[in-house]
Amino acid sequence: MSIAIKVENLSKAYQIGEFSTGTISQDLERWWAKTRGKEDPFLKLGEENIRSEKGEGNIVWSLKNLNFEFNKGDVVGIIGKNGAGKSTLLKVLSQVTSPTTGKIKIKGRIASLLEVGTGFHPELTGRENIFLNGAILGMQKHEIKRQLDEIINFSGVERYIDTPVKRYSSGMYVRLAFAVAAHLESEILIVDEVLAVGDAEFQKKAIGKMQNIAHNTGRTVLFVSHNLAAVQQLCNLGLILKNGQVDMFGNVSLAIDRYVNSSNDLIHLIERNDEMVGNHFQLVFLCDSSNSRKNEFSHDEELYVMIRIVLPDYNEYLELSLRLDDRNKLPVFTIHEPLSAFERIGNCIEFKIKIPANFMAPGSYSWDICINHPNFKVYDLMEDILQTTIIDTGSKFAIYNGQNYGTVFAPYSVETV
Repeated sequence: MSIAIKVENLSKAYQIGEFSTGTISQDLERWWAKTRGKEDPFLKLGEENIRSEKGEGNIVWSLKNLNFEFNKGDVVGIIGKNGAGKSTLLKVLSQVTSPTTGKIKIKGRIASLLEVGTGFHPELTGRENIFLNGAILGMQKHEIKRQLDEIINFSGVERYIDTPVKRYSSGMYVRLAFAVAAHLESEILIVDEVLAVGDAEFQKKAIGKMQNIAHNTGRTVLFVSHNLAAVQQLCNLGLILKNGQVDMFGNVSLAIDRYVNSSNDLIHLIERNDEMVGNHFQLVFLCDSSNSRKNEFSHDEELYVMIRIVLPDYNEYLELSLRLDDRNKLPVFTIHEPLSAFERIGNCIEFKIKIPANFMAPGSYSWDICINHPNFKVYDLMEDILQTTIIDTGSKFAIYNGQNYGTVFAPYSVETV
C-alpha cells in the first residue's frame, strides 16, 4: 500500500497575545538562533494547549510531536474537542501554514475545503472561481472543462453560476466549493467542518460523494467533523487529537468509542450523607454495563441508572419515579416502581435500572427522580439531574446527519401481506 501522507514529529507553536516577544534583545536572540539553524529558545517555554486552563507563558503548542501515516485510499476521520488542534493540522497539511518543527511528506495534489469561501475570489463568478480553483491545483484548462458540467450540476447553484460569489449565501458558497474540491482530480481531499453549513440534503449528498471518491477512485480523504455518525459512516480510520497530541489512531469504531468514553469531563453524581433523616436518595449515577461511571453513551450501548435509597421511615406505599426529559424538558418516558419490590438491607435499598441499547435516539437528556407516596406526599425530589448524552455512532438513521427523528428508536416488525 503506497503512502499518501507521512508526518514525522510534527509540531506547531503559536504565541498568545503580541507577535513579538516584547523586547528587541529577545527578538534578536530568536532571529540569531534561526539563522544558525538552532531551535527557537522561547519554544522551550511552550506549554500544552489546554484551552480551559490558564497558562504561565505566552507560547502554546497547538500541535505537539505528531507521528502517523495515511495510505492511498484511506478515509480518515479526525475527531476531538474544540481546540484540540484539528483545524490547525489540516492547515499545516494543506500548506496554508508551515509547521514549527517536524516533517511532512505528501504524495499527490491536495484539494482543501477548510472554511467557507476557501480559495474563492468574491468578485469573480462561480464559473470563474471553478477555473481559478482548478488552476491553483495545477490542472489544465481542458481538464477543468471536462468536469465543468458535473461540478455545476452537483453544486445545485446553476442559476447563479455566472453571478459574483460575493452575493452567494454561506450555503451556496460551500456547495460550490465542495463540488469543485470533490470533482477536480486531486489525489488527496481535505474537508473541515464546513459541511455543517449546508442543508441536510446537501450533507447527505456530500458524504455520498466522499464515499464514492474514496472507494471507487482510491483517493485519500481527511474529514474533520463533530458529527460522529457521519465519521462512522464515511471513514475506515479515526485519528483522535487531544490538546494538540495524538490520543489514538486506528480503526474508526474503536476511535469513536474511545472518544465518547473519554470525553466525560464531568461525571454527574448525586451523593449524600447517609445520616440525614428522612426518605432520600443517597447515591445516584449513570454507568455502562461494566459499571464505569459516565454520562455519554453510544446509541447502541446499554445505559444503567444506579440508585441507593436510605429509608429510615419505611412505608410500604412508597414508590420510586424516574422521568427522562429531552433537551426541551419534554417527557420521553417515565418509570414507576414500588419500593416494596426491592430487597431492603437495614434501612437501605440499592439497585440499578437498565435502559436497553438501540432505544434512546441521539440527543441530550436529563432525569427527574422522586420518592413519593402517590397522591399523598413527595418525600424526595431532584429535578434536571444526571445530564445524559446519546451519540449516534452509526445507526441506520446516521445518513440523515442529525435530523430530528424522534427521541426513541421504535421496535417494530414488517410483514409481507
